[in-house]
Amino acid sequence: MTDFADRVEQVSISGIREVFEAAGEDAINLGLGQPDFPTPAHARRGAIEAIESGRADAYTSNKGTEQLREAISAKYDRDYGLAVDPADVIATSGGSEALHLALEAHVNPGEEVIFPDPGFVSYDALTRIADGTPKPVGLREDLTLDPATVEDAITEETAAFVVNSPANPTGAVQSEADMREFARIADEHDVLCISDEVYEHIVFEGEHRSPLEFAETDNVVVVSACSKTYSMTGWRLGWVVGSNRRIERMLRVHQYGQACASAPAQYAAEAALTGPQEPVEEMVETFEQRRDLVLDGLTDAGLEVPTPEGAFYAMPKVPEGWCEEVLDRGVVVVPGDAFGANGEGYARLSYATGTEELKEALEIIDDATRAVQ
Repeated sequence: MTDFADRVEQVSISGIREVFEAAGEDAINLGLGQPDFPTPAHARRGAIEAIESGRADAYTSNKGTEQLREAISAKYDRDYGLAVDPADVIATSGGSEALHLALEAHVNPGEEVIFPDPGFVSYDALTRIADGTPKPVGLREDLTLDPATVEDAITEETAAFVVNSPANPTGAVQSEADMREFARIADEHDVLCISDEVYEHIVFEGEHRSPLEFAETDNVVVVSACSKTYSMTGWRLGWVVGSNRRIERMLRVHQYGQACASAPAQYAAEAALTGPQEPVEEMVETFEQRRDLVLDGLTDAGLEVPTPEGAFYAMPKVPEGWCEEVLDRGVVVVPGDAFGANGEGYARLSYATGTEELKEALEIIDDATRAVQ
């Protein structure tokens, strides 16, 4: 009798989804990890024109269209002064597939993958699906990942460690010094650093730096996407960048599991990357204003919350029963332990929703906080 694979039996449906299903239809949703802005018009037109001209009817190259990979290459030159060969890019079905490729191509059964806890839910699940062993590590008080903690966790069985900045669920941004250290660790220990940079342009203080800038070997692979920067979560278009030998191995997984990313989405992404960037700047400015509103509201309610410097999440420390009380009052938040054991005692709030809704939600949160303290 055919049974189920152990690697799948180890993975459950995300706790985030369970919270959504428990919420009422009229609830204010502060759980969504997607911008509430429209996809920029020029990105939409890129897809429409490709569809109407018939260019989106057929498979593209497995790696993606040459024009899109050139646009991604130009982006790394523009943003970080990095010379990325378009041949060393794979366009993927969102950042999620890019993460999957990186882990599947580099993790042998039983090998360890180090990642932040609390951290993005996919790190644990995709490690298990790759037959790897998850090795979550705790964060600093400001919810950033300490390079020393990562280095201490490395063993002979370590295949990779994941860095996520700006981070989901914390909104934390790693410093340049941290990123230099992560690159050094990858180089000196000959361990792969997977840098998840999906939120790279949503930064309020300082600037995003990539360990790819500082590595002296090819032990850094970067994952990014159009999803958050261009409000294109539904388009499912991401990419992975690495050395040619690493890209060619990841391509083997991508070729048989996906063939190629959606052609219309590739043309939309090309237009997004090469067109006007003002919509991104306007979105980030709005997110910063909302962040300040949320921080003030949570602080006024008596909650301790590290200041998020990027993404669109806040992660306050909350008393026992707080998440249930807030949900019962019609506001969706995600319990911190949905992102790892070290997330217990925290909650994640997304401010990717309208200002008036945020104000209403913060009033409810204030009442709920008083009720459980």
